[in-house]
Amino acid sequence: MSQITEAAPTQRELGGAVSKIAQTKQFYRDVKAEMKKVTWPTREEVKGTTVVVLIAVFFFGFFLWGVDIVISLILKTLMDLVK
Repeated sequence: MSQITEAAPTQRELGGAVSKIAQTKQFYRDVKAEMKKVTWPTREEVKGTTVVVLIAVFFFGFFLWGVDIVISLILKTLMDLVK
């Protein structure tokens, strides 16, 4: 004959016996464990990526500025033709 085993009661079955404080403590324990697994970039890697980001920002800033000027000139020319 097979035996029926009962599963551990869920939080709902316990009537919310697991307190919010216990959940919060467990959350912070889990966060601490995950943070130990993180590989942080070296100072040189941070410097290199910062330079790349700054170059990209200036490039796209000037590019969009140029596109804005060209579109403005085209629209101004079209408006003058309509008058």
